Amino acid sequence: MLYAFIDEAGNRSRGPKAGDHFVMSAVAIREPDLTTASQFLAALRSDLGRNPGDTLHWRNLKHPERVHVANRLGQQGWATLSSVVVCKRHLSGTPLNDDQAYLYTFRYLLERLSWLARDSHHELSYTLAHVIRFKLPTLRQYEAALRQTPGCQIAWQVLGGRGGALDQPSRVEHLQLADAAASATWAAFEPDKYGNTEPRYLQSLANRLYRRGSAPLTSYGLKFHPNSTKAAYPWVATL
Repeated sequence: MLYAFIDEAGNRSRGPKAGDHFVMSAVAIREPDLTTASQFLAALRSDLGRNPGDTLHWRNLKHPERVHVANRLGQQGWATLSSVVVCKRHLSGTPLNDDQAYLYTFRYLLERLSWLARDSHHELSYTLAHVIRFKLPTLRQYEAALRQTPGCQIAWQVLGGRGGALDQPSRVEHLQLADAAASATWAAFEPDKYGNTEPRYLQSLANRLYRRGSAPLTSYGLKFHPNSTKAAYPWVATL
């Protein structure tokens, strides 16, 4: 079994104050490595001066702590990361509502996770960090609709009849890794109030990004939506 833990960073909406980017990231871990991942989180809590069992939230970490978390996660051979970066200012057409924007991004990510599971001969199980006002029946309806959607590239054979789960990082601790991955990726693209970005976190994670042979990273480990916007970030080619 391959377990994927999914979280997001940034605002889903396209309002003028909602920011320029929305990121959804997954950390994929093979079943035998789940215990190692838990041990890694325990070591991180110790490094950061937190208590055993504390929930690690990226937003509560100071910059040096974030650098440490990104560096350490980027060194873990059991983790494979994949992210979808939505460049909202380049989207055209009628804006989607929050649930639609979330689910459309999720579709791209699930495609990539299913390819990873298929190519490594695993079954895929995935858990999304709970999002405010987003309900499990909405996810189930969308999963069913995707199975009937022409052009959807999800490798359904690795999913069977199961759908994803929604849970909290305080209950499913591996979601804390997804929080770090999504937040670190978002910081590389979303300017702060001074117009600065922080790509260092993502650069630290680069070795763990999903890659497939000689294909571009932007096809697997770092998908841009819309696809044409990847040209605006030439530095991604150095990852």
